[in-house]
Amino acid sequence: MSLGFEQAGFDLVAAVDVDPIHCAVHTFNFPRCPTISRSVSELTGNEIRRLAGIGRKKIDVVFGGPPCQGFSLIGHRAMDDPRNSLVKHFLRLVTELRPSYFVFENVKGLTVGEHRNFLNELVLEFHAVGYRTVSPWHVLDAADFGVPQHRERLILIGAQKGLKLPEYPAAICLPADAKEKSLLRKGPSCKDALGDLPDAEEFDELIHSDEVVTRKWKKPAQYGSEMRCLSSAGWHFGYERKWNPLLLTSSLRADHTPISRKRFEETTPGQVEPISRFFRLPEHGLSNTLRAGTDSARGAFTSPRPIHYRFSRCVTVREMARLHGFPDWFRFHPTKWHGARQIGNAVPPPLARAIAFEIGRSMGYAPVRPNEVLDMGDKRLLEMDMSAASEYFGIDVPIASRNRKSGAKKKRQLETEIALALQFTLPEELMVGSRV
Repeated sequence: MSLGFEQAGFDLVAAVDVDPIHCAVHTFNFPRCPTISRSVSELTGNEIRRLAGIGRKKIDVVFGGPPCQGFSLIGHRAMDDPRNSLVKHFLRLVTELRPSYFVFENVKGLTVGEHRNFLNELVLEFHAVGYRTVSPWHVLDAADFGVPQHRERLILIGAQKGLKLPEYPAAICLPADAKEKSLLRKGPSCKDALGDLPDAEEFDELIHSDEVVTRKWKKPAQYGSEMRCLSSAGWHFGYERKWNPLLLTSSLRADHTPISRKRFEETTPGQVEPISRFFRLPEHGLSNTLRAGTDSARGAFTSPRPIHYRFSRCVTVREMARLHGFPDWFRFHPTKWHGARQIGNAVPPPLARAIAFEIGRSMGYAPVRPNEVLDMGDKRLLEMDMSAASEYFGIDVPIASRNRKSGAKKKRQLETEIALALQFTLPEELMVGSRV
């Protein structure tokens, strides 16, 4: 959301997240934006103004996506899920900060079943504190806005009473066939997103590092050219950053077994591999919805990254970022777990940008491309673990350390690989060379 709004010409003046690792990465990418590593449940509007140094300045927009696991269509969906209380804190902070507009983002699950009653109640509460909402609210698919990924999210837009209500952005990439919405479209494909990226497995450096300088870039499609910011148009109305376009980042290699690679290779593009349940990307179609995985309290499982359409491996974090609409200068935590989690939890920037443009239009605001080029933040911000990031922001560690469940995990992996080895009756030399 931060990147999309900046690309639409807005200046970021404050950001809040409970996870200090996310905050450190946000600080690296947006060095001028004060980032507050606190739970919104512990903050007031006045505290945000003070910590961000904006005093009593008028705020145009407050946007955010309160944690919504209790509303998700995946897993447990309970109205009394304590994680959903943060939705009410979003309402409270809008009330206290009094922006002209707000954008509330959440999962599609909030619009169905009993959860729709909660959404209707939320709309009424916004009305009670002086905000009208655009009616009816919309579920927007990022694929309709130039993102090579099928990703639907509820977007609720509101304005102070007396101000002009924005319109929802119009889709720019309509399905080629309404019955096959997730496949062919008049927009970028997985190949358009990934085709020009060097293969991470060509570089031994990426076994231990998430970056390497290389000239092995292929000719990009129009979408890939935008992600590489090869022209000024790739920056839209945001600030350009000082960066090295020959640096391949967020590309730590995966450690797949020969058995896994064989299964991946045999999976038809556009289908799900039956053992891992990983989706194999269709070369000329869209990615499935990229997910964040689970947090420490639930075992800290890595997000299910899809299988590359060309290679028998899962995509890298950088390839996930391309599928999400993040340009190549934008950095993530170097580990696959944190990097994938940061992308899976994010709103695709092109979707956020389309929404932000509509808000700017309702304000009568014509965006202007800034001339200033910004330095990125201190690179050490990208490499902090939870303890270091918490110390940097001057807070106690708010999230339990990652529970890898290493013993049980290794046992399950060994049992699975033995079973698969027997199932596929692999040659003896391959079995000896594998982890089995």
